[in-house]
Amino acid sequence: MDQLDRRIVNALQGGFPIAERPFAVAAERLGIAEAELIARLARLLAEGTLSRFGPMFDAERLGGAFCLCAMQVPEARLEEVAAAVNAMPEVAHNYARAHALNMWFVLATERPERIAAAIGDIERATGLEVLALPKEAEYCVGLRLAA
Repeated sequence: MDQLDRRIVNALQGGFPIAERPFAVAAERLGIAEAELIARLARLLAEGTLSRFGPMFDAERLGGAFCLCAMQVPEARLEEVAAAVNAMPEVAHNYARAHALNMWFVLATERPERIAAAIGDIERATGLEVLALPKEAEYCVGLRLAA
């Protein structure tokens, strides 16, 4: 990442303009062209520097549900299982962990009853059990990463 990439990442963490052409507004604030902003974000995503660029929705406030899930995946199957899990449209993000439960991900669904169905879909696709860890309490912590 060069200095401009860092400025872009830092500037866009705190919000994104709501406008007819939001990338143009964001680019203007950064002093660059809209096309350059879009190209740089695409490159950061393609390189894996950014894993995601998009809105964060509160599924529960929209009538849906979230659920933290974990799986115990044989080391030799991690990439295969991660690909299958990540292919599910309900998977918000997925992380490998150094633990017996070595794959953790979050499901976000349009309807609460879809959580169980999505877990079943993942279990059928992978042949592995999914441990569902539904939220018991909510804590709001702001996180802003400096690039």
